[in-house]
Amino acid sequence: MKKSLSWFIALAFIALAGYQFYKHKAVPVAQNISQNPIEEYEAPNLPEHLEDKYDVIVIGGEPEGVAAAVSAARNGAKTLLVENRAELGGLFTYGMLNFLDIPQGENGKSVSKGIYEEWHKLVGGDNAFGILEAKSAFKNLVDKEHNLTLAIETEVVESKKELSNLYAVTLKNEYGEQTVSGKIFIDATQDADFAAMSGAPYFTGGEDIGIKDKKMAVTLMLHLKNVDWSKVKETAKSQKFGYAEVTESVAWGFSDLHYSYKPREKSTRLRGLNLVKVEDEYFINALQIFGIDGLSEESKREAIEKGKRETEHILSYLQKEFPGFKHAEIASHPTELYVRETRHIWAEYQLSMSDVWTNRDHWDNIGFGAYPVDVQAQTPQDYGYVLSDPKQYAIPFRSLVPLEVEGLLIVGRSAGFSSLAAGSARVVPTGMVAGEAAGAAAALAINNEITPRELSKDKKMIDKLRETLARQGAFVDHIKTDYPYEEEWYDQSIQTLMNYGLVVGGYSNDLKVDEPVWRHSFANMLKGAIQRANPEKFKELQNRLEMVYAGEFGKANSPIQRDDIESILKEVFYEGDQEVNWARLTEDDVISEDTVSRIQKNKELTSKEVYAIVASVIEYVKEN
Repeated sequence: MKKSLSWFIALAFIALAGYQFYKHKAVPVAQNISQNPIEEYEAPNLPEHLEDKYDVIVIGGEPEGVAAAVSAARNGAKTLLVENRAELGGLFTYGMLNFLDIPQGENGKSVSKGIYEEWHKLVGGDNAFGILEAKSAFKNLVDKEHNLTLAIETEVVESKKELSNLYAVTLKNEYGEQTVSGKIFIDATQDADFAAMSGAPYFTGGEDIGIKDKKMAVTLMLHLKNVDWSKVKETAKSQKFGYAEVTESVAWGFSDLHYSYKPREKSTRLRGLNLVKVEDEYFINALQIFGIDGLSEESKREAIEKGKRETEHILSYLQKEFPGFKHAEIASHPTELYVRETRHIWAEYQLSMSDVWTNRDHWDNIGFGAYPVDVQAQTPQDYGYVLSDPKQYAIPFRSLVPLEVEGLLIVGRSAGFSSLAAGSARVVPTGMVAGEAAGAAAALAINNEITPRELSKDKKMIDKLRETLARQGAFVDHIKTDYPYEEEWYDQSIQTLMNYGLVVGGYSNDLKVDEPVWRHSFANMLKGAIQRANPEKFKELQNRLEMVYAGEFGKANSPIQRDDIESILKEVFYEGDQEVNWARLTEDDVISEDTVSRIQKNKELTSKEVYAIVASVIEYVKEN
């Protein structure tokens, strides 16, 4: 019998079959971005003195921060954009991440509109862009707004609150320190640093599902010159390194590099290439560095140095083995890492993985996400996986409103998303959509003398916000979209398991619901379910769960039957010689009555039946 692939929580499922590369969607534009240069770029200057009062203060010149500041200014708010670097663009420009993760909706077109689309057109409208073009485009958007002041090379020293109300920040730059008051603040830093400074509650990694220490690989981009693009195309056609696609400006695939390249530095790996061509500059997103704490400056510095050393080794390998790279040289190194996950802010509404899976709309929809839920590898022994591939799902305004701090909005990858939902919602185009909404909302709240939290609970005000965004060119239409297994009897069980990352749909969203489940797969899933749903309960039951798993793994594996599950659950949840049967499990709410009613006799169970059983166990351990 064929084993069900839906079971393994992280590693076994993904292997590389079907994982050719997670950048599987490409906007159908093949033009070379050098055809659309932005000329006469001048780096921004720091004003000698800032005013003492602004309406909106945006912290962070990341792409999301630019969108937020421009949107606030366009809506009449006197706005200050504070950036600690010398230029704008953050991850895109200092991290050199210039291959776009573009969310495409059900119609195959980008769902990221408004200010993001304006910027995208300025850099050529392709899947990739030049670093200088990106800096220039961000500055172009900022310079056009007379209500907007940009303070570069300026550090936030202190967040000032009265009780829970934010009212000012102390800033420091070459001209000294200055306290500047604001009515509403927007945190657009990558790690929600300002929100954390201000006392907003947050969790890190996968702490919301019991795996706090989850650390996805970070990446140091490779920046090369003197690559022969025509030979890269030939290599793709030959499939020397597996399936790949190459356009005039981007290439992706070559996933066999996972196996053929042997890293020199510990805790590093080269995966399939995401490669960008900008004239004779080439940028590669492929070097993974593991075990890095994205909130530690020392850890990040060490990762950059390790990445630089490994880049030399990668180049030597490519020169010898990959046609097109024979004469390649290192052009430069990024000054920053691509860090995928650190903090997640607790918000008025936490966008869930089931929201993404069900393509859910929300009454306070301020834009859409649509990118595959990309969970990057956490160790050199695994390859990451795609949890699901949504059609399109709404970003609720409430997910931008942090708990416990008044006068603050959060945009970017650290906004109010669950750790799993963030695998999709973290991409920059979605963040710029949220940034535009935050800027417009800040201006609207100020004009109506209400807080962002009050706005988030007022349907009429949300309607006004959505109307404003629509006028600005944002995509906020309410759309009903179907999803896999909708209205099946086990639909809600799948949603529960999705919220904990216990089933994996991949790009096909196929959960193999009619396939049998193998005994050790069930034991593994049960262990993961209890650990993620109730870590304290897991500690209490850990020895029993380990014994059950070891016992099942040691047996000749076979499809699990109803009575096997009865026996396993007795061993995990009950003491001594208590009589435990199917009726007792129902009576104690370990398994729901509806699920029991569908399994009337002992038989081999299919995935959908086991999904329902494990979902019941999750509810049981959450209550106990």
